[in-house]
Amino acid sequence: MAADNHTTIVGNLVDDPELRFTNNGIAVANLRVAVTQRIQQDGEWRDGDTSFLKVNVWRSQAEHLADSLGKGDRVMVTGRLRQRSWETPEGDKRSVTEIEADKVGASLKFATARVERATERSQGDRTQGRERQAERGGDFNDPAPF
Repeated sequence: MAADNHTTIVGNLVDDPELRFTNNGIAVANLRVAVTQRIQQDGEWRDGDTSFLKVNVWRSQAEHLADSLGKGDRVMVTGRLRQRSWETPEGDKRSVTEIEADKVGASLKFATARVERATERSQGDRTQGRERQAERGGDFNDPAPF
């Protein structure tokens, strides 16, 4: 991992993590994290601008995340920055900068958590997860929403 492409953020989940599966059955959780800078001005602290960052979490960590955390939860994310570009069917060029997460954890600064060791999911559990995702709608291959 390149040291110049590593980042850590702490913020709140904007929505519940969205768990989906690739055509090969690999789990991916997409989430957005709101990060608000704290600024000291004239001896008082205030909120600065808020950035909304897209984070991708893969494989078993994605499944654990979707089972454990939800909208509003404070999280810590470490990972690598990645930029993707594409062209819409109308010919418009789009790009997004995302974090490919290495680790995601709950922040315990203002909350408590009880850690429970996860067991390996069976293929049947993964099939049920894909069925739940299909019921909610959406496919991993859907076009980007922006």
